[in-house]
Amino acid sequence: MPAREAARKLTESCRAWREQAENPKPCPVRNVLDHIADKWSVIVLVTLASRPHRFGELKREIADISQRMLTKTLSDLQEDGLINRTVYPTKPPSVEYSLSLLGESLMIPLWELVHWANSHADKIEYARERFNRDGK
Repeated sequence: MPAREAARKLTESCRAWREQAENPKPCPVRNVLDHIADKWSVIVLVTLASRPHRFGELKREIADISQRMLTKTLSDLQEDGLINRTVYPTKPPSVEYSLSLLGESLMIPLWELVHWANSHADKIEYARERFNRDGK
């Protein structure tokens, strides 16, 4: 589907969702994207795509995330049903995080987004440099 047609359909869908509500509210897509489109959620989901991880493994693999932010991100992703949290009855208890079926279904569109970002990173960097050089 061409980009302009996709953009038009997205705009129409969001407008229709807002118009259906008695009390206008944001497009439901925004609610989902608030959690999955942030920097840490994408990195956590991509990390969990390879295999389940314990908290400490995730923290080591994503070295620049704080413990507080990793905890919040895992909680948000679990709340949205994108990851599973399994507690094993060991002493002390061990906890493992894995993608849920819903989370796995996100991997193809997420890969497309990551691929797009990687393919266009140089153009975006150039645009940022030009914007900052020419004035905001």
